[in-house]
Amino acid sequence: MDTDLKPFNSNLYGAIRQVLETARRSAYKAVNFAMVQAYWQIGRLIVEDEQKGEVRAEYGKKVLEELARRLTAEIGKGFDASNLRYMRLFYQAFPKCDALRPELSWTHYRLLLRVEKPDAREWYMNEAAAENWSSRQLERQISVWCS
Repeated sequence: MDTDLKPFNSNLYGAIRQVLETARRSAYKAVNFAMVQAYWQIGRLIVEDEQKGEVRAEYGKKVLEELARRLTAEIGKGFDASNLRYMRLFYQAFPKCDALRPELSWTHYRLLLRVEKPDAREWYMNEAAAENWSSRQLERQISVWCS
């Protein structure tokens, strides 16, 4: 038996594990919010550049379908026409990027798009962030009060 080995310090292990878990959560949240901001920017570009500020692109242009085809081919999944429509709606519903809450995911924001009244949508957004609601909790709250 090797008597030179010191006993394992479980407090040290626990502290290191906690640091790593905290860093991973922070990294996940930062990446998630960067993607939310990217989707907002995509929505802005669709509305302002492709639609010239109109609610919809001119009929027959098929802007979203062509964007979806090219983005999916070059970048990958997540950019079908349906998701691009959500990004457009996202920008229209939340025209100030600075007002977006970093605590919320893209799934949260897609759920918030179901809330028609801007004041109610903002209340749900702030409440979900403050109360740390999961997207399922937000969905339940919206279905209870908006149905």
